[in-house]
Parts: sequence; C-alpha cells; structure tokens
Amino acid sequence: MSFERLFFSVFGFFLRLGLLVVGLMVMVFVLALSLFMLVAWGLYALIARLLGRPVQPLAFTILRQAQAQFFRRANAQSAPSGAPAGAEVIDVNSREVDSATTDRLGR
Repeated sequence: MSFERLFFSVFGFFLRLGLLVVGLMVMVFVLALSLFMLVAWGLYALIARLLGRPVQPLAFTILRQAQAQFFRRANAQSAPSGAPAGAEVIDVNSREVDSATTDRLGR
C-alpha cells in the first residue's frame, strides 16, 4: 500500500468522522431549540390559564399580502421616471438578428 493511498484513506475517515460530528451537533441544536420553544410556550400557557386568559396556540403566520406589497413598492421605485408605476410593454416591433460567425466566447 502506497503512502498516498494510506493518507487519503485516513484523511477520508477523519473527514467522514468530522461531518458526522457536525451533523450530530446540528441535530442536537435543533432539538434543544425546539424543546426550549415547547417549554417557553408551556410556561406561557400555564401563566395564561392561571390569570384566566385564553391560551393562544403557537403559530407562525405568513403574510403573503405584505410580501407582495414589498415587491410592488420595489418595482415601482425602479420604474423609469417617464413611465407610470407598474407600466408594461404591450407592443414590440420584432426584427431578426443576424447570427455572427464567431461563437459566444468571441473565437
């Protein structure tokens, strides 16, 4: 067995071992974070019950309308000054473009 082959096999083993450790650390972090969120929400629910308030479920909402408005505002700001906001091209004069003898890299 040559030194190069031995080196790459040992290097590959430690690389796999390192990736396994990193993956396990990420998994433990995600589990700990989810457990923390569950405990925090349970504490919130317990306090709400003790105070006689209704318990709100833990929910993440996605406001699609707000996202759409963000992109519409960005598009309106980038529109040319002469064109109204949201203007679209509806009429185009097409023409044929002659193909060049060179390829795309200019050779």
